[in-house]
Amino acid sequence: MSAAPVSIAVFEFLDSTHREIQQQLQRLRTLVDAIESSGLNQANRDHAREVLAFFNGEARQHHLDEEKHIFPALLSSQDDAMVQAAEHLVQDHGWLEENWLQMAPSLEAAANGNLWFDTQELHHALDVFEALYLDHILLEESIAYPAAKARLAGLDTLGMGREMAKRRALKRAAAQA
Repeated sequence: MSAAPVSIAVFEFLDSTHREIQQQLQRLRTLVDAIESSGLNQANRDHAREVLAFFNGEARQHHLDEEKHIFPALLSSQDDAMVQAAEHLVQDHGWLEENWLQMAPSLEAAANGNLWFDTQELHHALDVFEALYLDHILLEESIAYPAAKARLAGLDTLGMGREMAKRRALKRAAAQA
């Protein structure tokens, strides 16, 4: 009996989330630029709500997916460089969360029509957030994901995908309740 193949769908899903993160980062930059140049209007308020929902929801779920299903395979490696890369990625998640928590109140204010925050500070925070995210994604896609695919060969990656989908469905249901 041969080992179960690694489900490419799991990694395609993770990669597609990276593309969505990059799109949302661009949307966030467009929003901050629009607020700086023209203040708040209904379109900017709606835009802020959408970006908040993504980074409060899907982006965090993506990090949980990686920490639950991808990074453990790398952390258990005998390859010190791979372990170090995985530890770096876990640490990045902490920094990304901290950066997001710094930015989110300003975006919540914008979504609610309040402009009490300093747009220059928000712009600077976005520069840091975006640079860290883009470097993080590059490390995952160039080193972590290929190594994880090799290490996960023979494991139930279809089960991983089902767990990811189920957790997201539960989160969406809770948000709609």
